[in-house]
Amino acid sequence: MYDKKQKEVAASLLKDMEAISASMRELIVAMPPHDLLGYIYAQHMMKALADQSAAEEQRAEDGPNDLINENQFLLEYVHAVLASDADPVNVTFDEARCTELYELGRKLREKAMFFAMVTSANTKDGVFGPDTADIEFRVKSTWVMLRGNRYQVLEGEFYRYVLMPHDDVLKEVYGVGAADIAEGFQAMADATRTGHSEAVREIMAQFEAAQAFAAAESKPLENVMEAWMATNAEQSKTVGRAIDDMFRGGVANVSRHTRLPPTLLADLAYQRGEETEFFAVGDFSGTPYRTLPARKKPLIQLGSDYYAVDPCFTRDAGYRALLYNLLQRKPDYRKTFEDRQKQMSEAAFSDILAAQLPGAKVFQEVYYKDPTSKQWSENDTLILIDDVLFLVEAKAGAAATIASPALDFGRHAQSVQDLVLKAYKQCERFFNYLNSEDEVPLYYRTGGRYEECARVCRSVYRVMVPIGLTVESFSPFSTYCKELPQVEPLLGQHAFVSLSIDELFVLKRFLPTPGEFIHYMEVRQAVAGMRRAHLFDEFDHLGAYLKKNRFDQDIADELKDDKVNMLIWDGMSDIIDRSFEGEDWESGPFPTQDFPEEVLKLLGALDGNRASGWLLAESSIRNLGGEGRNDLAKMLSDLRQTLNLHPARYFTLSGDSESLFIWLQRHGRLIDWTKVNDKASAAALSLKVSNVIGIVAEVSGDGIYHRAQSFSVHIPKERTEENAHIYEGAARVANRARSVNLGLQEKVMPVVGDKKIGRNEPCPCGGGKKYKRCHGR
Repeated sequence: MYDKKQKEVAASLLKDMEAISASMRELIVAMPPHDLLGYIYAQHMMKALADQSAAEEQRAEDGPNDLINENQFLLEYVHAVLASDADPVNVTFDEARCTELYELGRKLREKAMFFAMVTSANTKDGVFGPDTADIEFRVKSTWVMLRGNRYQVLEGEFYRYVLMPHDDVLKEVYGVGAADIAEGFQAMADATRTGHSEAVREIMAQFEAAQAFAAAESKPLENVMEAWMATNAEQSKTVGRAIDDMFRGGVANVSRHTRLPPTLLADLAYQRGEETEFFAVGDFSGTPYRTLPARKKPLIQLGSDYYAVDPCFTRDAGYRALLYNLLQRKPDYRKTFEDRQKQMSEAAFSDILAAQLPGAKVFQEVYYKDPTSKQWSENDTLILIDDVLFLVEAKAGAAATIASPALDFGRHAQSVQDLVLKAYKQCERFFNYLNSEDEVPLYYRTGGRYEECARVCRSVYRVMVPIGLTVESFSPFSTYCKELPQVEPLLGQHAFVSLSIDELFVLKRFLPTPGEFIHYMEVRQAVAGMRRAHLFDEFDHLGAYLKKNRFDQDIADELKDDKVNMLIWDGMSDIIDRSFEGEDWESGPFPTQDFPEEVLKLLGALDGNRASGWLLAESSIRNLGGEGRNDLAKMLSDLRQTLNLHPARYFTLSGDSESLFIWLQRHGRLIDWTKVNDKASAAALSLKVSNVIGIVAEVSGDGIYHRAQSFSVHIPKERTEENAHIYEGAARVANRARSVNLGLQEKVMPVVGDKKIGRNEPCPCGGGKKYKRCHGR
């Protein structure tokens, strides 16, 4: 009974959608396209200006800007109609019709959302297991509502990177290379983003010039306008173009605002009436559940110029259309094209994030003999940095099908199969290989022969992150893939993460240091392993990290509630989104987590030294919450200021899962590593904890942290004659220690002795290196 009723409701909604879209088509085709575009863009601009003047608190209270979403939705329909209908002879602009068009657009979006709910609600099971119904709804609603969560100011950077492998062929086919095309796409985005404000400035500047001209002539402005225009012909044309930008959709005119050649623009554009599928007879005719023409070609030709009517599909649709037409014009380039795409995508992670991976060992196209199949297997990119391992499996093709999920949800699911699961299975095979022996060899293939290039020991790596990397964003599937029954944490503990190249450009800006980035990836991986917990895309994850730090722990706490079937965090990306707003977005600092200055100095010293174990030390510090960070800062500051009286000071900061032992050494004094190790072991015993991270920092009394490094703290299991002094030290610490919030403080006695160590002797820190290559540097 319910299924029958559901089908009846869905059929009614579909009929309504088709009728509304037909009415919208009639209204759009009857109006001059330039005037209609000018009206919609003006509405968009006025709302954006109103938002800029609103208080931040009010913006947060009001939530997403619905009028801007309506404008965007409407622009897509304008593009669809212009692409589908030839230019009529008699058209007139009517503001009343525009008002009606907005109302119809609102109704169509509303009906489409109800349709997504009704048609998804009764899905019992599927590719995403018991959560398929909810995910199907999210995918369908995203198809209707979201127009690419992209940051327009980064268009050029993205295009420059992904097109550079084809630079020579682009020049041959279009007469311009990757850099010029990227500049054009950025100019295209900038025109719609800031074009109105620039037009206003231009008009005001020329108006002031005309007023000055009138004042010099001692005549009223209206009496000298003709003379001024005759004298300033070029400025008059500039004003005309600015007026066109403001009132006739000129901000979307890419022929004017970019230097891209007409041949290239033509490959990205529809001519009037060229599109035949969107309004064709059949189910979903003209509705948002057909594939909007803007998803295929982002531009439309109006007269002799080309217009980017819908600015938000420019990234994905433009990229796909450009590469498709490049191969159409040069079909013999396909094999080389595929090879170059593969090389670009495989190198992207370590290339774009080079500053976050200093000194990393990067292996591309590594081979190994699978112990199960006995066949040679390949992985794309292996990155080893300190005690962290990244395995990146790159997919160079388009991220997802452009077919509607309402027409074929299974085809979307197949995209997951092709992209996510293939990468996941390749990572799984490699991780199983790592787990097959204490140490495994890796090979390069050269001239048909396999030559060993490295040996990897799994036990060395504290963090191992398997990553599936696409060129374009794969949201929302990239964050939902963990719900696939086949996707389990590898080796039972290493969750799979799906990322895209365009997301890497954002991550590198907000997480500029290795410690920040790798700690984020640790937290991100923890969330990737949590079923029933969803954030829409990578920028929601990033925003949650910047706001809450260990947001995986917050999610875990909420999931403990038996009443919670699925947890969705929405809107966490707002601080990321706002960072790319405004014309001066590059000049302001990006949001970051709060750390006291003293703690930042210690983190900086660890990063500056980058001795073995430094990422573990950074991670332990970054795991601290606000109170723990303040406690650490106070202890560092208080004890550091006494180093003029004592050669060394130390303290412990204890937490639930791990504790810190920090030794501050006066800069210029030799470190007594035997004492450091004994004191750290005694402190660990006194705290009765199983995991202690040791950090030694060489500091001046004036607050300069010259050097810092992590060291392993040995915690003895039982008392012997050799370690009796450590147990005695632990007892003394326990007897006289006083609690300091999250940690314990023990007053440090001065270092005994300044015995010199030979430069070629083993370093007493226990790191296994010669003193001259370790602490003797």
